Amino acid sequence: MASSVAEASTWKPQEEGLREICGLLDQQMAPTSDDKSMIWQRLQHYSQFPDFNNYLAFIFAHAEGKSVEVRQAAGLLLKNNLRSALKTMPSANQQYIKSELLPCMGATDRQIRSTAGTIISTFVQIGGVAEWPELLHALVKCLDSNEVNHMEGAMDALSKVCEDAPQLLDSDLSGLSERPINAFLPRFLQLFQSRHTILRKLSLGAVNQYIMLMPTVLYMSMDKYLQGLFVLANDPAPEVRKLLYFVAYRVTLVCAAFVQLIEVRSAVLEPHLRNVIEYMLLVNKDSDDEVALEACEFWSAYCEADLPSEHLREFLPRLIPILLSNMAYADDDESLLEAEEDGSLPDRDQDLKPRFHSSRFHGSEDAEDEDDDIVNVWNLRKCSAAALDFLSNVFGDEILPIFMPIVQIIAFLIPLLDDKFPLIRSISCWTLSRFSKYIVQGSAHPEGHDQFDKVLMGLLRGILDDNKRVQEAACSAFATLEEEAAEELAPRLNIILQHLMLAFGKYQRRNIRIVYDAIGTLADAVGAELNQPAYLEILMPPLIAKWQQLSNADKDLFPLLECFTSIAQALGSGFSQFAQPVFQRCINIIQTQQLMKVDPVTAGAQYDKEFIVCSLDLLSGLTEGLGPGIESLVSQSNLRDLLLQCCMDDAYDVRQSAFALLGDLARVCPVHLHSRLLEFLDAAAKQLNTPKLKEAVSVANNACWAIGELAMKVHKEISPVVLTVSSCLVQILQHPEGLNKSLIENSAITLGRLAWVCPELVSPHMEHFMQSWCTALSMIRDDVEKEDAFRGLCALIKANPSGALNSLVFMCKAIASWHMLKNGAWDQCMSALEPPVKEKLLKYQMQ
Repeated sequence: MASSVAEASTWKPQEEGLREICGLLDQQMAPTSDDKSMIWQRLQHYSQFPDFNNYLAFIFAHAEGKSVEVRQAAGLLLKNNLRSALKTMPSANQQYIKSELLPCMGATDRQIRSTAGTIISTFVQIGGVAEWPELLHALVKCLDSNEVNHMEGAMDALSKVCEDAPQLLDSDLSGLSERPINAFLPRFLQLFQSRHTILRKLSLGAVNQYIMLMPTVLYMSMDKYLQGLFVLANDPAPEVRKLLYFVAYRVTLVCAAFVQLIEVRSAVLEPHLRNVIEYMLLVNKDSDDEVALEACEFWSAYCEADLPSEHLREFLPRLIPILLSNMAYADDDESLLEAEEDGSLPDRDQDLKPRFHSSRFHGSEDAEDEDDDIVNVWNLRKCSAAALDFLSNVFGDEILPIFMPIVQIIAFLIPLLDDKFPLIRSISCWTLSRFSKYIVQGSAHPEGHDQFDKVLMGLLRGILDDNKRVQEAACSAFATLEEEAAEELAPRLNIILQHLMLAFGKYQRRNIRIVYDAIGTLADAVGAELNQPAYLEILMPPLIAKWQQLSNADKDLFPLLECFTSIAQALGSGFSQFAQPVFQRCINIIQTQQLMKVDPVTAGAQYDKEFIVCSLDLLSGLTEGLGPGIESLVSQSNLRDLLLQCCMDDAYDVRQSAFALLGDLARVCPVHLHSRLLEFLDAAAKQLNTPKLKEAVSVANNACWAIGELAMKVHKEISPVVLTVSSCLVQILQHPEGLNKSLIENSAITLGRLAWVCPELVSPHMEHFMQSWCTALSMIRDDVEKEDAFRGLCALIKANPSGALNSLVFMCKAIASWHMLKNGAWDQCMSALEPPVKEKLLKYQMQ
């Protein structure tokens, strides 16, 4: 090392080389230079010489007669060279460059100081701090010098090191008694009170880089850090207030610091929350949108952090008006102009988002709403809306009175459905959809009934809007209203259908999918009310025309198949006039797709499982709607064999829909499954006995339900799989972790149904599963399926009473879970008992 230092101290540039390199840098910086690529190539050529970086360091540090731009260019070229050459650079050259850089931190020119900081940070990132012990001493000396240029130069270098590699200063280094950050951080905090704006800015930025790492020294100095933030937030210095840019930037950093703290170190900030919240409220109203945006991020971060909501509750009346004010659109907002979209223009293929059909599922599923952002640019308006969304999730209905009574909100929104700006119209539709529950509930009284009609008609007008974005929002909002209103829509079906079918003829490909969804949702909502000739005359001809227009290979058929599924279920037997061609087309589609899967070359098209899934689900809808009326169609088709193939398909969603259809067919025409019953049962049982149960839980759910439905129809014929299936169901009930509620419920019900039809097979094993089974039964809602399960429970107890003795408490809990019994059922049961038994029960107040 001593020889390297000696070599470094004796190195001198040659005048000729110095002149040539400076000349090239001059030419490169000249605005009129025409051949910059040639100049760059020559500079790169020089880079091959070991001393070239020494020349650059000398020019950067000592070329006093050259312009600052040339010196800075030399420094930046040096920085870039270090990235590729430092690790192989001779030690003497490294020492020389380091020795030239340190004095530059105190240079009179700010650009030189800043460039020096950049080069120093690059050195540290690549070589580490331990390789340059003189740097740490020089930095401390500069910070303590009270000479502003030296302090600024040191802080500039440190802020860049802290930003690029903060962990390097928070590491143990040989030869040092403590980590470097322990020496620097107290000095950073002290600079929060500096009279120089740049020092306050740089020190605050440097400390903020350690919030995620939270070194011990920062944790121990947290009170001082927070006090410093509050000092910065209320800086009285006139020169700071005049420098608006730095004020804005400084406040932005303060806000960013609070946001980082709330996200990763909320416990540290909690004792100071009142002061922090007060400050963030103030800054959230700042006239500079960038500053206000940083402050606004705090509210979402607060809601996501594990902090008590009561700390924020008292500030809601002040916070929510600020957020609402920041959410307002300006008339010249670019988003308003971007929302202009002519509804008559055909959609391009790239306008159509991929669609994914959701396979049929027997049970309850949690579905999440997904709303697309209208614009991708993050700004204060969107951030305020997001903050309000977080607050509504935390505080719920509690925040509504702060806005205004719900009735006033709805009354405020209704006129906006006809606003001149399409974006306002579309957002009003979306917002009203969020109040659908309240709108429907309020329709029970005259004022609310009138408001319901205004909302409904406003959305119907929006459905026929000429703007595609409004069409989409109105149609989606109407579908949401349909779900809440249900049978309330029956008296208005005529006008609703008229509007929907006009939209059906008007919309382009992208939005017509939403019309299908709205029609399907309407059918689900009003059910059999739709089965009237006048309504069918409006509804069916356009749909049938589209049905006939689309080929079996057209993916636009998917949403139409889904729509027909809901219509078939709603119309019931009323769909029989349309059933035969729909049924046959589904069979043809499944058959064709299965052929494509085996031999796509001969078929002339690629296999797409979505066609099979949608067709299976429509057949399920037909089966549910027509009931026994489906039997004649099934008997004249090869559905049974196609369905068995689907039950053994390698795709989860195909099997899921296939087992749903199997269960539906088992209910209404099991005779047509009989010849291949054991194969169906074997395929279903395999879905319950798989190591991938959690991955295919919806398949298992439907297979389990189908087995139970078959058991109720074929009785003893199910006996070959009873023990296998029962064993799988018991495993599910005893280890329900990670499984959905529906599979657990269906497992309990199917086990009960198997016990009812084959008690002699199940009862010998009942003591091993009674407790977990009864626990699951106690969680099931009262319905026919629960009755079946309890009949199985009774059959098991009758066949093996001793098997239930150790589970009496669990059995009583399951029995007590019933909320209602059929009219007179309990009295009938009690009257059938012998007097001594009845007297004993009366002692337990069972009467």
